[in-house]
Amino acid sequence: MTTYEEASRKRGKQKSPLSLYHLLDPEVLANPYPLYQRLRSEDPVHWDPFLHAWVVTRYADVVTVFQCFSADRTPTPQQLSALGMSTLAPLAQVMVLQMLFLDPPAHGRVRGLASKAFTPRRVEVLRSHIQDITASLLDAVQDKGCMDVIRDLAYPLPAIVTAEMLGVPTSDWEQLTAWSADFAQVLGNFQHNPERAAKVIKSLEEMIVYFRAAIEENKRHSSEGLINSFMNAEVNGDRFNEEEIIANTIVTMVGGQETTTNLIGNGLLSLLRNPDQLKKLQSDFSLIPSAVEELLRYESPSQHTARLALDDVNIGGKLIRKRQAVIAVMGAANRDPERFPEPDRLDICRQDNRHVAFAWGSHFCFGAPLARIEGQIAFETVLRRMPNLHQVPVPIKWRENLGLRGLTALPVAF
Repeated sequence: MTTYEEASRKRGKQKSPLSLYHLLDPEVLANPYPLYQRLRSEDPVHWDPFLHAWVVTRYADVVTVFQCFSADRTPTPQQLSALGMSTLAPLAQVMVLQMLFLDPPAHGRVRGLASKAFTPRRVEVLRSHIQDITASLLDAVQDKGCMDVIRDLAYPLPAIVTAEMLGVPTSDWEQLTAWSADFAQVLGNFQHNPERAAKVIKSLEEMIVYFRAAIEENKRHSSEGLINSFMNAEVNGDRFNEEEIIANTIVTMVGGQETTTNLIGNGLLSLLRNPDQLKKLQSDFSLIPSAVEELLRYESPSQHTARLALDDVNIGGKLIRKRQAVIAVMGAANRDPERFPEPDRLDICRQDNRHVAFAWGSHFCFGAPLARIEGQIAFETVLRRMPNLHQVPVPIKWRENLGLRGLTALPVAF
């Protein structure tokens, strides 16, 4: 693998200062792992002056951040207004209600209610239906001998499944995907982009109208789905209000689509780039579950997330002050040689593979069982039906989302 320093010399540059900001460089975004390795070896708890945040890259330290730091990092509408960013207030009003950005006890309350609607057993019941959706999507391209994995499978599969989970028309999947991609720009990027903000706010307003209408429809005609479950979930007399239903429906929809789309695209690309592992999997489909875990580790769909220090704390010999921001880089933790032997090698039989692709602890992604099942079905169905699958030789382009790692397209032939 080309080292970060070698890549810099090839571009005629001197060794660059350490910063996650280099992810804005398309070459680094295409392969961030040498940068992560450099951070991990040179300064594993790094103060990033460009981002005004600490960057943590070792596995043990990332786990500590998930366990001990605050997820309550979303500015309030009032704070945004004080910063001259009042146009983003509608976004803040939604995000401060989402479980992703809550600490105990508020987080436990919202997650407890949501878990009533999203149990692993309920997800497992969907397995045969997900298989049918996957088969129908591949039926549409089978006779062509080629497809774009992202456009033809990785986008529509989780979007259709998510629509069904929510209890909204599956025919709306393309609109849901577009909204999800816009909202994901907020979740995945550390820089504020004023030009993109207007589009994100417009999408948010449209989502609020859409899901408010879905709630009203459920009041008139009760139907199966997450929205209805959110409406009826109750723990010791406590229930969601309408704004909480809408906010957490949005984050569930975005998480359900983005993670799985990136898992399918990144995973198939990784297998195509590692033909020995692809051949091993094609010869023994019982390896699918462990392969999915390794693909999640190797090219994590979610690369980093932010937390705040609850108090002054020492990590790796560095004093992190109360309320300072810390960026936990899961993509780096999942390649930490102290935790994973030969971390840059794809090994679909890897044992003891407790990666942090779905975070850790109380904020572990509660949609993980669904993403895993969708990934397992997608990989097995594609490889069974298309045994001679190979990548079309065109340049690979990664989405310009620094935190949610995924491809814009993946043309293949079979």
